[in-house]
Amino acid sequence: MSDAATPDRKSLIDRWSSVSLARRITIAAAIWGVLVLIGGAVALSAVYRAQTLVLVEQDLQETLVTLSRELIREEAFLPDGRVTSTDRNFFPSETRFQIQYSGNYWAVLGLNPDLSIAGDFRSRSLWDEDPPITTELIVRAAGQPGVTQFGNYDGPADQRSRVAAQAIVIENRATPLILVAAADRTPNDIAANQFRNLLLGTMIALFGGVFAAMVLGIRYSLTPLTRLRTDIVRVREGETQKLGGDYPAEVRPLTEELNKLIEHNREVVERARTHVGNLAHALKTPLAVLKNEASGQTQLDDVVRRQADAMQTNVEHYLKRARMAARAETIGARTDVRPVIDGLARLLNRLFDARGIEVTVEGAAHATFRGEQQDFEEMVGNLMENACKWAATEVRVTIADTPQALTISVEDDGNGLTEDERAAALKRGVRLDETTPGTGLGLSIVKELAELHKGQLDLGVAALGGLAATLRFPRS
Repeated sequence: MSDAATPDRKSLIDRWSSVSLARRITIAAAIWGVLVLIGGAVALSAVYRAQTLVLVEQDLQETLVTLSRELIREEAFLPDGRVTSTDRNFFPSETRFQIQYSGNYWAVLGLNPDLSIAGDFRSRSLWDEDPPITTELIVRAAGQPGVTQFGNYDGPADQRSRVAAQAIVIENRATPLILVAAADRTPNDIAANQFRNLLLGTMIALFGGVFAAMVLGIRYSLTPLTRLRTDIVRVREGETQKLGGDYPAEVRPLTEELNKLIEHNREVVERARTHVGNLAHALKTPLAVLKNEASGQTQLDDVVRRQADAMQTNVEHYLKRARMAARAETIGARTDVRPVIDGLARLLNRLFDARGIEVTVEGAAHATFRGEQQDFEEMVGNLMENACKWAATEVRVTIADTPQALTISVEDDGNGLTEDERAAALKRGVRLDETTPGTGLGLSIVKELAELHKGQLDLGVAALGGLAATLRFPRS
């Protein structure tokens, strides 16, 4: 079971880790707010209910004190401890004890030796109901004479009453008398419930206002991070060279470090270009010497010349690839697509005018390529020149710029290639027609360079009937 639970916990942790900071803070605040809301409402309602109950008990205590004083003042006891009369009204001015089932009651109980009720006299408000006291409360009161005991009693008239009972010991009387005062607590419960509902509504409204203000505050507080992301995108797309603007003190160290990283990247690329150039010059001379020394007609001279040519071809290829990789890693490089392609089209129209080849350009006028112009010219120039070599009369370049990708398609109306030929054409050094000048590196270099820029090169069938070479660079 633990093995099954572990992946679930991991997936839960992974999902939580991917949640945005704003959502994390909002969820945490919402949970805490709900707990405080519920706990506060319950606690304050309980305090209010307890306080109202204390007030009721204080009133009952005062009733018991008054009742005991009246018993003594009226000399209601005989020397043997008996009560002289049960026809007494100790509160003639208290109408609450005169009205039937008014909710306020008193009674004086005489007890048998077994603590059962031997007799009583009571307020008129009790009418013919039993005294509002339980056996358990009688036992508690009799066990501690002079100490008021409190309890609950359902009645009279099904009223939920709060009862106070106190035992008094009378000289020469075998059992104590129990003084009882009771009050209907229903109005207090209703008031407590109303207070709870009002409190809950108020706290919900307060929580809603505070929560809304907190959400707005979180959004405002995280605005610098959103602006930082936008500025980083602008740097990556080449619209600016570094992060600028006045950021808060908490974010400013991050922007400074990012600017240092961008500058360091440029320095690394520049050093790589320098090293690649130095290596190219360092290799050219030894290779030239080898070829010059192998100018004879012997078999060894022929082997040396061929191997030197192969070495020179490979050196040029990998040095070129190294330069392309260094340029592709440059942060912030940006090239306008249409001007470059229009320039290449004008040049190729002049070069292939004698063959009647016409190069046309269609599509987005403001598309941009995230990379250096030299790399872009290398890719598109190779494709356009290749299309002109094999076209009959027309080459068409189409530019499509969407939020998802930049797509450049070069089509010709030549004979095209079969599926197997298209796959072979992308391999380095493969030439499908040995009669046409070239090294066989053109399409492979375009493919590798496109991949260095997170793009791809696809070959297909053109709408014009010939070959369609499509470059696609995702925007993400």
